[in-house]
Amino acid sequence: MINFNKDSIFNLKPIDVSQVRSEVGSFLIDGEEILETFKTVRDQVVFTNKRIISIDVQGITGKRKSFSTLPYSTIQFFEVQTPGFMEIFPDTELFIQYANGFTAQFEFKGNVDICRIGKIISQYVLR
Repeated sequence: MINFNKDSIFNLKPIDVSQVRSEVGSFLIDGEEILETFKTVRDQVVFTNKRIISIDVQGITGKRKSFSTLPYSTIQFFEVQTPGFMEIFPDTELFIQYANGFTAQFEFKGNVDICRIGKIISQYVLR
C-alpha cells in the first residue's frame, strides 16, 4: 500500500509509461510530463518534471484510489543509496525530506537507475 503519511514505499519496480493508470493524465498540468514510473502489486508512483504522484489502489475491487502529490519545489534535501557489491537482492533507495519536516522513503527493486532519479530531482529543485 502506498501512503505518504506512513513515510515509506517499498518494492517499487519500474514499468513502462504506457502502464500508468489513465487517471494520472487528468492531474498533469500544462508542460508537465511523466519521466519515470514504478509500481508495487497494485499501486504506482510517477515521477514527473514537477512532482511525485502516488496512486494508492484501495479495497477488494480496486475501484477506489487515493492520489497524492509531492512537489519538488518543497524538497529540502534528498539522498540516494545504490546497491552494494554482489547483493543477493539488490535494491536502491531514495530518501526525501521536505521543508515542513515530512519525509518520504522509496525502495526500488530491479534495474533502476537511481542516479537518474536523483538527477531529475536535482534538476527541478536547484532551479
